[in-house]
Amino acid sequence: MELWVLLISLVVILVGAETFTNALEHFGERLHISEGVTGSVLAAVGTALPEAMIPVVAVLAASGDLSVRHDVGVGAILGAPLMLSTITLFLMGTFAAQRRGWTQALRPEPTGVHRDLSWFLFAFALATLTIFVPSEWQWARVSLALILILSYFVYLLLTIRASGKLVEQGHGTEADHPLFLSRLRVPGNLATILLQLFIGFGLIVAGAKGFVYGVEHLAAWLGLSTLALSLLIVPVATELPEKVNSIIWVRRGRDTLAFGNITGAMVFQGSLLPALGVLLTPWVPRKEALWGIGLTFLAAGYLKLRLRSHALRPYHLIFNGLCYLAFGLLIAFG
Repeated sequence: MELWVLLISLVVILVGAETFTNALEHFGERLHISEGVTGSVLAAVGTALPEAMIPVVAVLAASGDLSVRHDVGVGAILGAPLMLSTITLFLMGTFAAQRRGWTQALRPEPTGVHRDLSWFLFAFALATLTIFVPSEWQWARVSLALILILSYFVYLLLTIRASGKLVEQGHGTEADHPLFLSRLRVPGNLATILLQLFIGFGLIVAGAKGFVYGVEHLAAWLGLSTLALSLLIVPVATELPEKVNSIIWVRRGRDTLAFGNITGAMVFQGSLLPALGVLLTPWVPRKEALWGIGLTFLAAGYLKLRLRSHALRPYHLIFNGLCYLAFGLLIAFG
């Protein structure tokens, strides 16, 4: 029964994320903004909504044991950037290699990806520091959470400010597919786009609540730590929109959208989501969480160094896949 709940909830989450993202792309095209903003902000936020909703639903709206719900929330928060920086990049590199070979350079617009990774590493380091702040120092934890929230909005401002010049250089956004609701022969105006956004968001919320229920009961049935299962399973499901979108884009040669969708989501998940964790959960050091954090830093730092010093090629992203394999082995045998 629990497996069926997980599968049905997963389908609802994916349909909601696709619906939301499709509307966001049309919104970006209507606003005449760059691919960098569409990938790093609009698509990234849209496809990161499942991860954002699962910890909120787990802690505030789900039923069951509070400590279990906290573990599900923390697993979703910390597992998301781990998944993106490791297995998602590896899969994107693998599918790019199938189309253009393992040694053909990947060429995302560099300034946006570097900005994304720099802000992610800063915010995630701050979130990691907060784990070690004593719970009695509530003022310090709340202050750090507010800094995390503020940092994301500063990042948004800088990204949007850079958009105009990129559009002039030919990096403007074009939607790949018609608006889903336009297939019902309704006008594809702003009101229709906003309606589709709300429909997608509602599906994501409903799917997230069902997924939390399924993870709680599956962990008990398997006899596994809820935190460990949440770090491994929840992000696999919730990161599917990023994986699918980035794979499609990189196979079409749209490297800026492909990378921006991933690195922009990492900034969102390295700042706003840990702020939720600090404010809504105990947010304390656990070995599974620290393993995930360490490997996330390793994978993201490696990508930034590769982009800065050398051309990035698909085979370089094998290292990121090995980081996720190492995490799985630590969970299994650590």
